[in-house]
Amino acid sequence: MRILITGGAGFIGSCFVKRLLAAGEDVVVLDKLTYAGNRANLPHDVELIEGDIAIPDDVASVGRFDAVVNFAAETHVDRSILGPREFVRTDVTGTLVLLQAAEEHGARYVQVSTDEVYGDIEPGASSKEDDPLRPSSPYSASKAGGDLQVLASVRTYGINASITRGSNTYGPHQYPEKILPLFVTNALDGEPLPLYGDGRQVRDWLHVEDHCAGVELVLREGAPGEIYNVAANEERENVDLTQVILDATGADPSLVRHVEDRAGHDRRYSLDTSKLRALGWAPTRGWDDGVRAAIAWYRDNRDWWEPIKRSGGYREYYERQYAQRLTAR
Repeated sequence: MRILITGGAGFIGSCFVKRLLAAGEDVVVLDKLTYAGNRANLPHDVELIEGDIAIPDDVASVGRFDAVVNFAAETHVDRSILGPREFVRTDVTGTLVLLQAAEEHGARYVQVSTDEVYGDIEPGASSKEDDPLRPSSPYSASKAGGDLQVLASVRTYGINASITRGSNTYGPHQYPEKILPLFVTNALDGEPLPLYGDGRQVRDWLHVEDHCAGVELVLREGAPGEIYNVAANEERENVDLTQVILDATGADPSLVRHVEDRAGHDRRYSLDTSKLRALGWAPTRGWDDGVRAAIAWYRDNRDWWEPIKRSGGYREYYERQYAQRLTAR
Protein backbone atom coordinates (compact mmCIF):
# COMPACT_ATOMS: atom_id res chain seq x y z
CA MET A 1 0.00 0.00 0.00
CA ARG A 2 0.92 3.63 -0.43
CA ILE A 3 -0.04 5.08 2.93
CA LEU A 4 -0.61 8.79 3.51
CA ILE A 5 0.29 9.93 7.03
CA THR A 6 -1.09 13.38 7.77
CA GLY A 7 0.58 15.24 10.61
CA GLY A 8 3.49 12.84 10.17
CA ALA A 9 6.11 15.36 11.27
CA GLY A 10 4.51 15.70 14.69
CA PHE A 11 5.10 13.72 17.86
CA ILE A 12 2.90 10.63 17.46
CA GLY A 13 2.73 10.84 13.67
CA SER A 14 6.51 10.71 13.22
CA CYS A 15 6.74 7.65 15.45
CA PHE A 16 4.08 6.00 13.30
CA VAL A 17 5.93 6.91 10.10
CA LYS A 18 9.09 5.21 11.38
CA ARG A 19 7.08 2.16 12.40
CA LEU A 20 5.56 1.74 8.95
CA LEU A 21 8.86 2.35 7.18
CA ALA A 22 10.41 -0.39 9.31
CA ALA A 23 7.58 -2.67 8.12
CA GLY A 24 8.52 -1.94 4.50
CA GLU A 25 5.49 0.20 3.66
CA ASP A 26 5.44 2.95 1.05
CA VAL A 27 4.81 6.11 3.10
CA VAL A 28 4.12 9.72 2.15
CA VAL A 29 3.78 12.48 4.77
CA LEU A 30 1.56 15.55 4.47
CA ASP A 31 2.25 18.09 7.21
CA LYS A 32 1.55 21.80 7.58
CA LEU A 33 4.77 22.16 9.60
CA THR A 34 3.23 24.44 12.19
CA TYR A 35 4.96 25.00 15.53
CA ALA A 36 4.57 21.30 16.49
CA GLY A 37 5.58 19.85 13.12
CA ASN A 38 9.31 19.30 12.89
CA ARG A 39 11.30 17.96 9.94
CA ALA A 40 13.91 16.78 12.42
CA ASN A 41 11.42 14.19 13.69
CA LEU A 42 11.51 12.32 10.36
CA PRO A 43 14.10 10.25 8.49
CA HIS A 44 15.81 12.45 5.91
CA ASP A 45 14.71 10.34 2.96
CA VAL A 46 10.98 10.12 3.71
CA GLU A 47 8.65 11.74 1.15
CA LEU A 48 7.36 14.89 2.85
CA ILE A 49 4.86 17.29 1.30
CA GLU A 50 4.21 20.55 3.10
CA GLY A 51 0.49 21.18 3.04
CA ASP A 52 -2.75 21.78 4.93
CA ILE A 53 -5.38 19.04 5.25
CA ALA A 54 -8.12 21.67 5.18
CA ILE A 55 -7.11 22.72 1.63
CA PRO A 56 -8.32 20.20 -0.99
CA ASP A 57 -5.58 21.14 -3.48
CA ASP A 58 -2.90 20.41 -0.89
CA VAL A 59 -4.36 16.96 -0.27
CA ALA A 60 -4.68 16.36 -4.03
CA SER A 61 -0.97 17.17 -4.46
CA VAL A 62 -0.16 13.90 -2.70
CA GLY A 63 -1.46 11.92 -5.66
CA ARG A 64 -2.70 8.36 -5.32
CA PHE A 65 -2.84 6.64 -1.94
CA ASP A 66 -4.39 3.39 -0.70
CA ALA A 67 -4.81 4.36 2.94
CA VAL A 68 -4.67 7.49 5.06
CA VAL A 69 -4.00 7.75 8.79
CA ASN A 70 -4.93 11.19 10.08
CA PHE A 71 -2.71 12.44 12.89
CA ALA A 72 -2.98 16.05 11.71
CA ALA A 73 -4.73 18.12 14.35
CA GLU A 74 -4.54 21.12 16.58
CA THR A 75 -4.15 19.32 19.90
CA HIS A 76 -3.17 21.56 22.82
CA VAL A 77 -6.06 22.34 25.16
CA ASP A 78 -4.57 25.61 26.44
CA ARG A 79 -4.06 26.89 22.89
CA SER A 80 -7.66 25.97 22.04
CA ILE A 81 -8.89 28.12 24.93
CA LEU A 82 -6.83 31.07 23.69
CA GLY A 83 -7.94 30.65 20.05
CA PRO A 84 -10.50 27.95 19.16
CA ARG A 85 -11.21 28.82 15.53
CA GLU A 86 -8.13 27.14 14.03
CA PHE A 87 -9.00 23.97 15.93
CA VAL A 88 -12.38 23.72 14.21
CA ARG A 89 -10.80 24.43 10.83
CA THR A 90 -8.18 21.70 11.12
CA ASP A 91 -9.93 19.08 13.24
CA VAL A 92 -13.38 19.25 11.60
CA THR A 93 -12.99 20.80 8.13
CA GLY A 94 -9.63 19.11 7.57
CA THR A 95 -11.09 15.74 8.51
CA LEU A 96 -13.94 16.24 6.03
CA VAL A 97 -11.51 17.12 3.22
CA LEU A 98 -9.48 13.97 3.93
CA LEU A 99 -12.60 11.81 4.00
CA GLN A 100 -13.65 13.14 0.60
CA ALA A 101 -10.19 12.36 -0.77
CA ALA A 102 -10.36 8.85 0.72
CA GLU A 103 -13.70 8.31 -0.97
CA GLU A 104 -12.26 9.46 -4.31
CA HIS A 105 -9.35 7.02 -4.04
CA GLY A 106 -11.33 4.18 -2.48
CA ALA A 107 -8.83 4.32 0.36
CA ARG A 108 -8.83 2.94 3.88
CA TYR A 109 -9.12 5.72 6.49
CA VAL A 110 -8.11 5.84 10.17
CA GLN A 111 -8.91 8.85 12.33
CA VAL A 112 -6.59 9.29 15.31
CA SER A 113 -8.66 10.87 18.07
CA THR A 114 -8.48 11.31 21.84
CA ASP A 115 -9.97 10.12 25.12
CA GLU A 116 -10.85 13.76 25.86
CA VAL A 117 -13.98 13.53 23.69
CA TYR A 118 -15.62 11.52 26.50
CA GLY A 119 -15.04 14.24 29.09
CA ASP A 120 -14.70 13.62 32.82
CA ILE A 121 -15.19 10.09 34.13
CA GLU A 122 -16.01 9.22 37.73
CA PRO A 123 -13.55 7.21 39.86
CA GLY A 124 -13.89 3.48 39.26
CA ALA A 125 -15.48 3.86 35.80
CA SER A 126 -13.93 3.74 32.33
CA SER A 127 -15.20 5.18 29.04
CA LYS A 128 -16.36 2.72 26.38
CA GLU A 129 -16.45 3.37 22.67
CA ASP A 130 -20.23 3.76 22.54
CA ASP A 131 -20.44 6.18 25.47
CA PRO A 132 -21.89 9.65 24.83
CA LEU A 133 -19.42 12.38 23.85
CA ARG A 134 -19.11 15.14 26.48
CA PRO A 135 -16.16 17.30 25.43
CA SER A 136 -15.12 20.04 27.85
CA SER A 137 -12.69 22.16 25.82
CA PRO A 138 -12.66 23.70 22.35
CA TYR A 139 -9.97 21.14 21.48
CA SER A 140 -11.94 18.06 22.53
CA ALA A 141 -15.11 19.50 20.96
CA SER A 142 -13.31 19.91 17.64
CA LYS A 143 -11.97 16.34 17.81
CA ALA A 144 -15.47 15.07 18.60
CA GLY A 145 -16.74 16.96 15.56
CA GLY A 146 -14.14 15.27 13.37
CA ASP A 147 -15.07 11.86 14.77
CA LEU A 148 -18.72 12.45 13.91
CA GLN A 149 -17.78 13.36 10.35
CA VAL A 150 -15.98 10.01 10.07
CA LEU A 151 -18.93 8.02 11.34
CA ALA A 152 -21.34 9.92 9.08
CA SER A 153 -19.10 9.27 6.07
CA VAL A 154 -19.06 5.53 6.78
CA ARG A 155 -22.83 5.40 6.88
CA THR A 156 -23.62 7.85 4.08
CA TYR A 157 -20.80 7.23 1.61
CA GLY A 158 -19.62 3.76 2.57
CA ILE A 159 -16.07 4.88 3.37
CA ASN A 160 -13.87 2.20 4.94
CA ALA A 161 -13.01 4.23 8.03
CA SER A 162 -12.27 3.53 11.70
CA ILE A 163 -11.44 5.72 14.69
CA THR A 164 -8.88 5.31 17.47
CA ARG A 165 -9.12 7.23 20.73
CA GLY A 166 -5.84 7.34 22.61
CA SER A 167 -5.06 8.35 26.18
CA ASN A 168 -2.31 10.74 27.35
CA THR A 169 0.67 9.84 25.19
CA TYR A 170 4.30 10.48 26.10
CA GLY A 171 7.75 9.72 24.74
CA PRO A 172 10.58 11.24 22.66
CA HIS A 173 10.03 14.16 20.27
CA GLN A 174 6.96 15.55 22.07
CA TYR A 175 6.65 19.32 21.66
CA PRO A 176 7.71 20.87 24.99
CA GLU A 177 4.44 22.57 25.92
CA LYS A 178 2.84 19.28 27.04
CA ILE A 179 3.27 18.51 30.71
CA LEU A 180 5.99 15.83 30.62
CA PRO A 181 8.48 17.50 28.24
CA LEU A 182 7.63 20.95 29.65
CA PHE A 183 8.33 19.90 33.23
CA VAL A 184 11.43 17.86 32.34
CA THR A 185 13.05 20.60 30.29
CA ASN A 186 12.13 23.29 32.82
CA ALA A 187 13.54 21.15 35.63
CA LEU A 188 16.78 20.66 33.72
CA ASP A 189 17.05 24.43 33.24
CA GLY A 190 16.04 25.32 36.81
CA GLU A 191 12.81 26.99 35.70
CA PRO A 192 9.43 26.75 37.48
CA LEU A 193 7.14 23.75 36.97
CA PRO A 194 3.65 25.33 36.69
CA LEU A 195 1.33 22.67 38.10
CA TYR A 196 -2.35 23.40 37.54
CA GLY A 197 -4.55 23.59 40.63
CA ASP A 198 -3.90 20.88 43.20
CA GLY A 199 -2.23 18.64 40.61
CA ARG A 200 -4.57 15.75 41.43
CA GLN A 201 -5.92 15.39 37.88
CA VAL A 202 -5.77 11.74 36.78
CA ARG A 203 -4.49 10.71 33.37
CA ASP A 204 -3.89 7.29 31.82
CA TRP A 205 -0.31 7.33 30.49
CA LEU A 206 0.43 5.58 27.20
CA HIS A 207 3.86 5.30 25.60
CA VAL A 208 3.98 6.60 22.04
CA GLU A 209 5.27 3.26 20.68
CA ASP A 210 2.32 1.40 22.21
CA HIS A 211 -0.07 4.03 20.87
CA CYS A 212 1.32 3.61 17.36
CA ALA A 213 1.11 -0.18 17.61
CA GLY A 214 -2.59 0.15 18.40
CA VAL A 215 -3.20 2.51 15.48
CA GLU A 216 -1.39 0.18 13.10
CA LEU A 217 -3.48 -2.77 14.22
CA VAL A 218 -6.67 -0.80 13.61
CA LEU A 219 -5.38 0.26 10.18
CA ARG A 220 -4.86 -3.36 9.20
CA GLU A 221 -7.68 -5.13 11.03
CA GLY A 222 -10.17 -2.55 12.27
CA ALA A 223 -13.75 -2.71 11.00
CA PRO A 224 -15.47 0.13 9.12
CA GLY A 225 -17.45 2.40 11.41
CA GLU A 226 -15.83 1.01 14.55
CA ILE A 227 -14.06 2.93 17.31
CA TYR A 228 -11.15 1.51 19.33
CA ASN A 229 -9.87 2.93 22.62
CA VAL A 230 -6.08 2.82 23.09
CA ALA A 231 -4.71 3.09 26.63
CA ALA A 232 -2.23 1.36 28.91
CA ASN A 233 -4.40 1.48 32.05
CA GLU A 234 -1.57 3.30 33.82
CA GLU A 235 -3.51 5.96 35.74
CA ARG A 236 -1.46 8.52 37.64
CA GLU A 237 -2.10 11.95 39.10
CA ASN A 238 -0.13 14.87 37.73
CA VAL A 239 1.54 15.28 41.13
CA ASP A 240 2.88 11.72 40.76
CA LEU A 241 4.40 12.53 37.38
CA THR A 242 5.89 15.71 38.80
CA GLN A 243 7.56 13.81 41.63
CA VAL A 244 9.08 11.27 39.23
CA ILE A 245 10.51 14.15 37.19
CA LEU A 246 11.99 15.80 40.29
CA ASP A 247 13.57 12.52 41.37
CA ALA A 248 14.99 11.72 37.92
CA THR A 249 16.42 15.18 37.25
CA GLY A 250 17.52 16.02 40.79
CA ALA A 251 15.65 19.32 40.55
CA ASP A 252 14.78 21.36 43.65
CA PRO A 253 11.18 20.67 44.78
CA SER A 254 10.73 24.41 45.26
CA LEU A 255 10.51 24.70 41.46
CA VAL A 256 6.99 23.23 41.63
CA ARG A 257 4.47 26.08 41.56
CA HIS A 258 0.77 25.39 42.03
CA VAL A 259 -0.84 27.90 39.68
CA GLU A 260 -4.37 28.87 38.66
CA ASP A 261 -6.12 25.88 37.12
CA ARG A 262 -7.10 25.65 33.48
CA ALA A 263 -10.70 26.67 32.69
CA GLY A 264 -12.94 23.61 32.37
CA HIS A 265 -10.11 21.26 33.36
CA ASP A 266 -11.28 17.62 33.28
CA ARG A 267 -10.48 15.77 36.50
CA ARG A 268 -10.05 12.19 35.27
CA TYR A 269 -9.89 10.18 32.05
CA SER A 270 -10.01 6.40 31.87
CA LEU A 271 -10.57 4.09 28.89
CA ASP A 272 -11.96 0.59 28.57
CA THR A 273 -9.57 -1.02 26.06
CA SER A 274 -11.09 -4.51 25.90
CA LYS A 275 -12.21 -4.03 22.29
CA LEU A 276 -8.69 -3.36 20.97
CA ARG A 277 -7.16 -6.01 23.20
CA ALA A 278 -9.57 -8.52 21.61
CA LEU A 279 -7.78 -7.84 18.32
CA GLY A 280 -4.49 -8.83 19.94
CA TRP A 281 -3.06 -5.50 21.13
CA ALA A 282 -1.47 -4.99 24.53
CA PRO A 283 0.90 -2.29 25.82
CA THR A 284 4.56 -3.23 26.20
CA ARG A 285 5.92 -0.20 28.09
CA GLY A 286 4.99 0.13 31.75
CA TRP A 287 4.84 3.45 33.59
CA ASP A 288 8.12 3.19 35.54
CA ASP A 289 10.25 2.11 32.60
CA GLY A 290 8.54 4.25 29.99
CA VAL A 291 8.41 7.55 31.85
CA ARG A 292 12.00 7.30 33.12
CA ALA A 293 13.21 6.44 29.60
CA ALA A 294 11.35 9.47 28.23
CA ILE A 295 12.89 11.74 30.88
CA ALA A 296 16.33 10.39 29.98
CA TRP A 297 15.71 11.11 26.30
CA TYR A 298 15.03 14.80 26.98
CA ARG A 299 18.04 14.98 29.27
CA ASP A 300 20.25 13.52 26.53
CA ASN A 301 18.79 15.42 23.57
CA ARG A 302 19.05 19.10 24.38
CA ASP A 303 19.99 19.74 20.76
CA TRP A 304 16.41 18.78 19.81
CA TRP A 305 14.42 20.85 22.33
CA GLU A 306 16.63 23.84 23.14
CA PRO A 307 16.13 25.50 19.72
CA ILE A 308 12.36 25.09 20.14
CA LYS A 309 12.30 26.66 23.59
CA ARG A 310 14.53 29.54 22.47
CA SER A 311 12.28 30.37 19.52
CA GLY A 312 10.18 33.51 19.60
CA GLY A 313 6.94 31.63 18.97
CA TYR A 314 7.48 29.31 21.92
CA ARG A 315 8.51 32.08 24.31
CA GLU A 316 5.55 34.23 23.28
CA TYR A 317 3.10 31.39 23.97
CA TYR A 318 4.81 30.44 27.25
CA GLU A 319 4.68 34.01 28.56
CA ARG A 320 1.05 34.38 27.52
CA GLN A 321 0.08 31.12 29.19
CA TYR A 322 2.11 31.16 32.40
CA ALA A 323 3.56 34.59 33.23
CA GLN A 324 0.46 35.92 35.00
CA ARG A 325 -0.22 32.58 36.69
CA LEU A 326 3.31 32.41 38.09
CA THR A 327 3.22 36.05 39.22
CA ALA A 328 -0.16 35.64 40.92
CA ARG A 329 0.93 32.57 42.82
